[in-house]
Amino acid sequence: MKRFVSSLAATCIVCAFSLSSVALAQTPTSAPKGEGVIASSTVTATVTSVNQATREVTVKTDDGRDLGFIAGPDVKNLAQVKPGDVLTATYSEALVYEVKKGGVAVAPAVGVAGGSAKLGEKPAGGIAQQATVTVLITAIDPSIPSVTFKGPKGNTKTIKVKHPEKLEGVSVGDTVEITYTEALAVKVESAPKQ
Repeated sequence: MKRFVSSLAATCIVCAFSLSSVALAQTPTSAPKGEGVIASSTVTATVTSVNQATREVTVKTDDGRDLGFIAGPDVKNLAQVKPGDVLTATYSEALVYEVKKGGVAVAPAVGVAGGSAKLGEKPAGGIAQQATVTVLITAIDPSIPSVTFKGPKGNTKTIKVKHPEKLEGVSVGDTVEITYTEALAVKVESAPKQ
């Protein structure tokens, strides 16, 4: 877990200082703010067969591939799935950071939430996880350009900054609050009417 959090913080910092295309507007004299990026991908497939006894489901993707999987015990509405039904899965992730004047590094806070369809409905469900960590900027080297930060456990990491203009207004002693969110939603809908 310690290695994961350190890697998460490093990855988030690299992304935060590298993603200029989605930057929030800032004026050079204003206090540092933040930015974020959101990505989402949706895949659909048509159910070609369902074996209720073994819980094996076979689907055909939009690009013609046949895939099979075993629906776990959490899929409580498998009996409602029929050949021809459309399965849609959407994966989304977001990374947001905010540079703040002063502060201290704060250990990560992780939250998980989820839900599913009511018994008797077509299967559907979603799960999301969010992690927030705060790191302290301990050095800035504009010649490279790079930033060194210290995590909540005292670990340090130096990263190259892809867009040095992002460092304008950022100082040693500032903190960076990083929030990474990922979510997966899956639903099955009845076959389209012909």
